[in-house]
Amino acid sequence: MITVISSTNRPGSSTLKLAQYYQNQLHDKGVEAGLLSLAQLPPNLIETDLYGKRSPEFEPIQEIITRTQKFLFVIPEYNGSFPGVLKVFIDACSFPESFYEKKAALVGESSGKYGNIRGVDHFTGICNYIHLHVMPLKIHIPSIHKELDENGNLYKADTLKYTNEQIDKFIKF
Repeated sequence: MITVISSTNRPGSSTLKLAQYYQNQLHDKGVEAGLLSLAQLPPNLIETDLYGKRSPEFEPIQEIITRTQKFLFVIPEYNGSFPGVLKVFIDACSFPESFYEKKAALVGESSGKYGNIRGVDHFTGICNYIHLHVMPLKIHIPSIHKELDENGNLYKADTLKYTNEQIDKFIKF
C-alpha cells in the first residue's frame, strides 16, 4: 500500500493540491494510493499521542501508517526546512512498525525558487535514522503557485517530465 502524505496542516495549502495530484497520477498508472493530510491530525496531538500514549483520534491514522509499505511525502518549505508538524507526526507514530525498513519518495515544494532543497535534506536525515529507505530521485518544485493550474494539476513540460519519472521509479522501488 502507498500513502501520499501532505506534510502540512495549513488549510488550503498548495501542498495538499500537489499531494492530490501525485495520488491521481498513481491511480492513473493503476496503483492504489491513499492520501493523508497532516491537517487530519488531532488538534491535541502533542498532549495525547507522544511518548507511547495513544488517543482514539490518532489510532485510525496509526493503522494507515502501519499498513503502508511505501510513503510519498510532499513537503513544503517552512523557515528553511520542513514543517514542525511533520516531525511531531513522525514522533507520534509507533516505532519501529510505522516506518522501519519501509520505502519513501520525497517531493519538496516552495513558493520561493529552491523547491525546499534544505528541508528535504533535513527530512532525509530523519528518514535514515528511522530506517525509512528514501528513493534517490527527489523532486524539488519551486514557485509552486506558478506550477499548478486552476484544477490543481501540474502543466509545465519539464515539471511533468521529472514528476512522471519519479512516479514511475517509485512504483518500481
